[in-house]
Amino acid sequence: MNIRLFKPSVGKEELENIAGAFERSWIGLGPNVNEFEKKWAEYIGVEAAIGVNSATAALHIALMVFRFPKGKKVLVPSQTFAATACAVLYNGLIPVFVDSDPVTLGMDLDDMKRKYDEDCVAVMPVHYAGHPVPMDELMPWAREKGLRVVEDCAHTTGALYKGKPLGTWGDFGCYSFEEKKLMTTGDGGMIVSNDVELMKDIKAYRWVGIDKDNWKTAQAYTDSNRDAMHWFYEINLLGYKYNMNDLAASIGLAQLKKLDKMNARRSEIIRMYLDGIEGVNGIQPLLPFEPEKYVYQMFSIRSDRRDELMIYLKSKGIATGCHYTPLTDQPLFKPYANNDCDYIEKEAQKLITLPLHSDLTNEEVAYVIQHLKEFNA
Repeated sequence: MNIRLFKPSVGKEELENIAGAFERSWIGLGPNVNEFEKKWAEYIGVEAAIGVNSATAALHIALMVFRFPKGKKVLVPSQTFAATACAVLYNGLIPVFVDSDPVTLGMDLDDMKRKYDEDCVAVMPVHYAGHPVPMDELMPWAREKGLRVVEDCAHTTGALYKGKPLGTWGDFGCYSFEEKKLMTTGDGGMIVSNDVELMKDIKAYRWVGIDKDNWKTAQAYTDSNRDAMHWFYEINLLGYKYNMNDLAASIGLAQLKKLDKMNARRSEIIRMYLDGIEGVNGIQPLLPFEPEKYVYQMFSIRSDRRDELMIYLKSKGIATGCHYTPLTDQPLFKPYANNDCDYIEKEAQKLITLPLHSDLTNEEVAYVIQHLKEFNA
């Protein structure tokens, strides 16, 4: 067998939607993006959603909205993709790296509280692999300290925590539609909030400072020259070229219809893995997976013989990965690291990501489990 680690599940529905955009000859920022944003807001249950070209862009803009003074600090997990901390640097802020909870590998809230000081202005919890950060504990503390909260939901979409959708606990929720995620637009992201006032400038930030929803209120446009001035716009702030386009949104509209089914299949696969590796010496699940309750983008294990096991699985045609190298180990972030994320820096040497995507067959899952058992026999 040759088993892929990740794979987007796309088909004729996506192609038909793309063909529709071709037929309209509108493939840039247009009506499909507007429709996708509306349907995403309805799906998550928020007041507003705005599509961008990546979750990285969403995280960048989410922090930008607050206009924090340069040099202020943001609490971020060390165990996350680089984009979380890059968004902090893009805004001229300082990342403060928080160690991982030994059980969930999400942000260790005790360590977060220890590392807080009066220069901290925000916290960015990441629902690592899809497992929730305990937002019911984080949010009251953050509000008490006056911190803004940006949820990085790149690894989860559609899950509830304590009856409330992940991505709606903080000021902003940021989602990823990169090709390996729970659903895809090729590349893409979404930023959501229930605070409409916070969202008012984001369309301008994502499109070089132009927001056609706002410029229609300009006096010159609302005069008697309304029809002649349809082209009019103003640029009042420095924006970026971060917009989603109609081709990506075409794919997203088809994927959103499939999302619950794809998530359910992922949960079935994770349950098969958990049942299959139970009692196998030498490996254990990455975290306390609850596939019947939450939505996971990755399935991983811990092994003291990580490199040997990865080489063995590769020899059997099974792709693996390691998510992630702690950011405190990366040269870019070394100036901000204080060598105090000791737990994850050691534990990361054990992590192995196994194949997980909604097109994975039962036979392929059984094949992976078989070789995990054989290696550890």
